[in-house]
Amino acid sequence: MIRVLKTKEEQREFLSYMNKRSGEVNAEVEKTVKAIIEDVRARGDEAVKEYTAKFDCADCQYYRVPDDVINDALTEADHEFVNSMLNALENITEFHKKQKLNGFMTTDESGCILGQRIRGLDRVGLYVPGGTAAYPSSVLMNAVPAKIAGVGEIIMVTPPLKDGTPNKDILVAAALCGVDKVYMCGGAQAVAALAYGTAEIPKVSKIVGPGNIFVATAKKLLYGTVDIDMIAGPSEILIVADETANPKYVAADLMSQAEHDKLASSVLITTDKTLADRTITEIERQSKELSRKEIIDSSLDNYGAIMVCDNMNDCIDLANEIAPEHLEVLCKNPLEYIGRLVNCGSLFLGEYAPEPLGDYYAGPNHVLPTSGTARFFSPLSVDSFIKKSSYIYYTEEKLSQAKEDIVRIAQREKLTAHANAIKVRFED
Repeated sequence: MIRVLKTKEEQREFLSYMNKRSGEVNAEVEKTVKAIIEDVRARGDEAVKEYTAKFDCADCQYYRVPDDVINDALTEADHEFVNSMLNALENITEFHKKQKLNGFMTTDESGCILGQRIRGLDRVGLYVPGGTAAYPSSVLMNAVPAKIAGVGEIIMVTPPLKDGTPNKDILVAAALCGVDKVYMCGGAQAVAALAYGTAEIPKVSKIVGPGNIFVATAKKLLYGTVDIDMIAGPSEILIVADETANPKYVAADLMSQAEHDKLASSVLITTDKTLADRTITEIERQSKELSRKEIIDSSLDNYGAIMVCDNMNDCIDLANEIAPEHLEVLCKNPLEYIGRLVNCGSLFLGEYAPEPLGDYYAGPNHVLPTSGTARFFSPLSVDSFIKKSSYIYYTEEKLSQAKEDIVRIAQREKLTAHANAIKVRFED
């Protein structure tokens, strides 16, 4: 069961344990992934198909899923599910539209022009897990900001089900978002195919989307060959609560993240020891009815904690130090903490803003930095799918006015060719 940590020494020991977990590298996984990447680079689609037969199913129905199969999945889908997805799609779209940036151009009286251009990436790869970990919501969260950014083409890869067919919920999401092509392959081999390109799978400029340790390792190893969204660790939630919090809600929200993965982390920081005890009671009561109870129990046993602090200032300091993926504030006046909680992927304020609201529906992106990287990383956004470039136009007169400064700086850096490129333009 989840542990209760009352002293600062116990809390420090737990945080140290968590930090070590996030920094671990599996050497055997990395060795395996490197071999797969090199094989795909050398043999292309042949290697990808062999790995699909080996790891997913021996008889895959498609390699590239036909467009009519994707459209049929949408028309044949449960109407209530489609309507729910459309409502979520609308919220996510409206939120991300507000993130879109515009380029700019400035001029002065001399006729000089300076500016910045903003363009969507030409082609992006979207990895979508399959099987029991198939999340159509992740398709929305990745494809919507890419579309708004102006990405030219979205290529999706997703593993086939064990019977060789595509996951229809994933196809529904792909159809709703306007994904351009869907390929049935997964794992490190699919990531490598996107990064290098094959005869059938187009080479992309960026790869986004969640995956298991093999997918995450492949993205990490291929970063530089291709851009990636982030190196994501196991999911995590941190709840800051005072004596007014409802233990029923606290327990439910902790378990909502614990069910993701046995490595997921669920932490409560509170000033109230009674809330800690009542939350444990609620976890025991509610978990009996949950389908993923075994995963929840393992997650809470190994990576869950309730930290009892002396006051709210200590709670806030600890939350900022942990820098969690999801941060819930279940306090009397949650809005007063917006300016003080500065390190988190996404902030959920009040008892009617539970974390699943952000996962599925409200609008902000659910692709968030994990393992403390919220100290310096941001959630996936429209910005994740753009590139910026600047441009300069100078007149002869304006460059003449600047030439001595430029030459002086270049010579100070001992870059005489830089200085010469300025000076030759004003020689007699």
